Amino acid sequence: MIFVKILPDKTALGRAAAAYGAEAIRTAIETRGKANIAVATGASQFEMLAELVRADLDWSRVTAFHLDEYIGMSESHPASFRQYLRARFTAHLPSLCAFHFVEGDAPDLVAELARLDGLVQAHPVDVTFAGIGENAHLAFNDPPADFEATEAFKVVDLDERCRRQQFGEGWFSALDAVPREAISMTIRQIMKSGSIVLAVPDARKAEAVRATLEAEISPMAPASILRRHPSCHLFLDPASAALLRQRPGYDQA
Repeated sequence: MIFVKILPDKTALGRAAAAYGAEAIRTAIETRGKANIAVATGASQFEMLAELVRADLDWSRVTAFHLDEYIGMSESHPASFRQYLRARFTAHLPSLCAFHFVEGDAPDLVAELARLDGLVQAHPVDVTFAGIGENAHLAFNDPPADFEATEAFKVVDLDERCRRQQFGEGWFSALDAVPREAISMTIRQIMKSGSIVLAVPDARKAEAVRATLEAEISPMAPASILRRHPSCHLFLDPASAALLRQRPGYDQA
């Protein structure tokens, strides 16, 4: 099921999501001596990541992955998720045990997928930090998402609405510059996470939030599958929660 908390603004949302995720990381470290996490990128994650890197954790016991990367894009490109995460995450955590980046420009994508699969199987993810796309995508699993893929990462096609979101957020100078393919963590792999923490602010996400929580669970609303996860926590602001019919039943700060 999805536990929903509505915060007064995106700053409070980011703080609350980071605090919940940090506690889940802390519990994993206390239980197993280490923790494995996956983190997302995009404008929706700015506030959450800014708070998470300040968390009082033994980061030397944490191994991290990220959810996706564009195919054929160098790390030096301004829209590269590796560059995003080096600037907003790893640069602030010098003691981090490891961060396994998705090399979208690897010369052999089959080998890269196999490398990532082996790494994530060796480091089962305790906490996944994610967002929800404007088309309700989860990572880069756009509608209709593949709920059955058994590999940890796969090559996916990006639909037009997803590509328009990337352009609209300012990562690219033109829609035609947005890549059409990416490597993404699969739905099944995300669902294997011990906990999932979703930070989803802004009115442009309201339709996707409603589909995630209130529409039929379907590949056409990929994030709706999270209602079948035992520990998924969704943090919203009033704008992203605006279209929810069941809003009174959710926890509002």
